[in-house]
Amino acid sequence: MRFGNSVRTIAGAMAILAAGVTHAQDFPAKPIRIVTSEIGGGVDMLARLIGQGLTAGFGQPVVVENKGGSVSISAQIVAKSVPDGYTLLVYGSPVWILPLLQKTPYDPARDFSPITLAVSSPNILVVNPSLPATSVKELIALAKAKPGELNYGAGVAGASAHLSAELFKSMAGVRITHVSYKGSPPALTAMIAGEVQVMFAVAATVPGHQKAGRLRALAVTSIKPTELAPGLPTVSDSGLPGYESVLMIGIYAPANIPADRTRWLNREIVRVLFREDLKDRLFNLGVEPVGSTPEQLLGVVKSDVAKWGKVIKEAGIRID
Repeated sequence: MRFGNSVRTIAGAMAILAAGVTHAQDFPAKPIRIVTSEIGGGVDMLARLIGQGLTAGFGQPVVVENKGGSVSISAQIVAKSVPDGYTLLVYGSPVWILPLLQKTPYDPARDFSPITLAVSSPNILVVNPSLPATSVKELIALAKAKPGELNYGAGVAGASAHLSAELFKSMAGVRITHVSYKGSPPALTAMIAGEVQVMFAVAATVPGHQKAGRLRALAVTSIKPTELAPGLPTVSDSGLPGYESVLMIGIYAPANIPADRTRWLNREIVRVLFREDLKDRLFNLGVEPVGSTPEQLLGVVKSDVAKWGKVIKEAGIRID
């Protein structure tokens, strides 16, 4: 009798598995939509590279839909979409950082199915060449000797450059004054002009200015050295052990999409990210492929929320 039950159980499981395989083989049967940031930025370009790779892989077109303004716009569209795997969100850390700064119409933990952590990108700690600091230790010593006299430039409140600097201040125990700009490009221009002395700049924007002598790069904010900044030590290894601040771009679907579609999307997107012909193009964007599991992306989000939530609270950062 028990044997008969086991046979029926195995047969039932095989039927379910077969149905799941058939379901996966039927996907995708129509175009996939990727919702992302405004046209022309690094996140948009990454979304397009992924879309092109997926299109080439299975023949269905992938349409990139750009939304300017706050991440809330893109995130809300995806959160409210049908959870069938045909609508994806490609966006950076602001997806889970913004709710720490203001009320948002979405909940990053509740409203999305994580697919993969696509890429990561460190910032580079740079200073104006006129500043008498050629290392992280010298910068910390100078800031301690002149509390509040040094300025750092950053764009949008709560963005990577801003939070990187606030984490640095907190861990180093220094006072460096925040000067806000409308974005990272004008902040970098201001630093080169000497309006501010310090900045945590986007990795891709540094090499040209560094070679021309317009800025001095001290260290990279990733926990390990990176090919994006060859020869540069990490902040952690240069006087501030444990320091890490990395911008990450994740891919999400609406909550509760079928598990087989999550697996399919994860597998195919990771395959695209590590295509040899995309290596240089990703490098030129200033990002490195990661290609995590959905569970790893969820773990990163939880860890980031705890870490940056503490920094944001201590610094009193808020967006009205």
